[in-house]
Amino acid sequence: MNRALISVEGVSVLFPLYHGNARSLKKMVVAAASGRLGSDQRHRVVVEALRELDFQLVSGDRLGLVGSNGAGKTTLLRTLAGIYEPAIGRVRIQGSLNALLDPSLGMNLELTGRENIMLRGLYNGLPRPMLARLEADVAEFAELGDFLDLPVRIYSAGMVVRLGFALATAIKPQILLMDEWFLAGDAAFMAKARSRLEEMVRGAEILVLSTHATDIVRSWCTRVLWLDQGRIHADGPADEILTQYLGHPLPPLESEPLGESATADQPPAA
Repeated sequence: MNRALISVEGVSVLFPLYHGNARSLKKMVVAAASGRLGSDQRHRVVVEALRELDFQLVSGDRLGLVGSNGAGKTTLLRTLAGIYEPAIGRVRIQGSLNALLDPSLGMNLELTGRENIMLRGLYNGLPRPMLARLEADVAEFAELGDFLDLPVRIYSAGMVVRLGFALATAIKPQILLMDEWFLAGDAAFMAKARSRLEEMVRGAEILVLSTHATDIVRSWCTRVLWLDQGRIHADGPADEILTQYLGHPLPPLESEPLGESATADQPPAA
């Protein structure tokens, strides 16, 4: 198995603005105030969501993304996941990838929970015997009971989180991308989910995590990228960059760091 790699070379992501609704006008005002308005090759007004990003991650790297709301953290995660395409530059991914970016990401809301499990397994190329194991694992963990055979569109928000979390963590990747939605959900479920999530984090060769929870970043990440207005403001060891970002010394960690990630000699389970 090849070692995991993420290479981001001169990446900029631009969102065209269309002035037909209040949402676009609001984006334009915010972008203008932050100096992030520009134009593309078709002379359209665009928001420069990410601007000229350059960095590389190799097996063993565990990167935390910090920055204010609108700094570009989620946009970067979605670009690494292939949801957004750079207008300029290149993203190169080597290794299997899983993205915990949105509870319903990759789900068809018209299908049942069980059908979505099968769909996810087929998308990941699992053979039939592993599909059965995947279904049993997700069903047991999500604890949806008879709702598993009903369309996802009728689920409550908490039920969608349960199914999305169980699906996203059932297949172990080399590269794990996570946004802070994974901390959502009822307290009883998240207490159960934490050990499963930490096991997945340990097993990933590369982790990229965006969250405002400083203790999580310090516990799970060795490196931090501070984004500001779509650009890299600082990049370095986790505690050093977090101290700069927060503007004060960090207190001692209440828990031990998760430890080293998987290596090429000990690949994560499929």
